[in-house]
Amino acid sequence: MPVIFTFDCPGSMGPMTDHDPNDLNGSLKGIIAPNRPSLRGMDLAEVRKPKGLPPVHLWNPDFCGMIPMTIKRDGTWHYMGTPINRPAMVRLFSTILRREPDGSFVLVTPVERVGIEVEDAPFLAIALHVLDQDGRIALEFETSVGDRVIAGPEHEIRVETAPKTGEPSPYVHIRAGLEARLSRSVFYELVDLGFEREGLWGVESLGVFFALGPAE
Repeated sequence: MPVIFTFDCPGSMGPMTDHDPNDLNGSLKGIIAPNRPSLRGMDLAEVRKPKGLPPVHLWNPDFCGMIPMTIKRDGTWHYMGTPINRPAMVRLFSTILRREPDGSFVLVTPVERVGIEVEDAPFLAIALHVLDQDGRIALEFETSVGDRVIAGPEHEIRVETAPKTGEPSPYVHIRAGLEARLSRSVFYELVDLGFEREGLWGVESLGVFFALGPAE
């Protein structure tokens, strides 16, 4: 028997049943209202076109509750336990992701807002590029959903350390409270680029020093 989810938003499509999570229109069905300005009906070719990000910070529609979508710690997206393995679809969802003031995560359109679960950070940094910007080192991070940011005043690097194991969890700020966790290989690259300053080991990007941990 299919699992049923009901959203109470005005204009919502109502009950949503099981379907292939890798079908673009099927996955949006029940999340985004029909016959309204929204992402429903977009095809993957259109999603791939280079565009600016939607102005999700300007949208304040009704909250329709949680949906069974999860971003795993490894950066993969799952719907009802099934991985979403189409990169263009994941990219589409990532552009309408927003972090709320209470720390929760939602997918938001002009007409509806639904909550999703994020196990750690919503994005994963999979590549590091060392650039020269006006004679200064610029560390550019690339995420698995295609975002690129240069660490600096607006995109800070931070490292959390597990109190029991001492294992570091490094992150870089992407936008509006959304962070990317650095993959292990990217973090190792970052550490190799580091140097000591006042007892700390860290890196510099756009003139800003980011501590990665104690020098020893």
